[in-house]
Amino acid sequence: MIRKARIVDVPNIQKTLGVFAQNGKLLARSLSELYTNLRDMFVAVDEETGEVVGSCSLHIIWENLAEIRSLAVLNSHQGRGIGRGLVQACIDEAVELGLKQLFTLTYEVEFFQCLGFQVVDKNIFPQKIWADCLHCPKFPNCDEVALVLDL
Repeated sequence: MIRKARIVDVPNIQKTLGVFAQNGKLLARSLSELYTNLRDMFVAVDEETGEVVGSCSLHIIWENLAEIRSLAVLNSHQGRGIGRGLVQACIDEAVELGLKQLFTLTYEVEFFQCLGFQVVDKNIFPQKIWADCLHCPKFPNCDEVALVLDL
């Protein structure tokens, strides 16, 4: 089941993101940042156990642009369409909000291309570069790929 994140989910979201951050797959997020941005987040919950098994955020950057970020699904639950469902929840909310374009920075290029995203030059997103990227250990030598979805 995919739903909006709740306060009680934040520690589990941080733990999951931390595993992927340790592997260099995404940026770690502090508890403070996760609580502040709680309304951006969707979670996938295992219906049998009630465990949060994945998360993804729709982070609005500007009036017509938002970022899909912090997509993570526990290794034990990958390959079940959970990541696709989380991203689709973000896309649906973006459409409802009237956004015109979504982007992501990722290593999972094929995954996002299957969802209709197209590879672009990441330098077209100056707002993104100066917000999160300055805190990334890989900055300024980012090796992620930027993708865009026009809505």
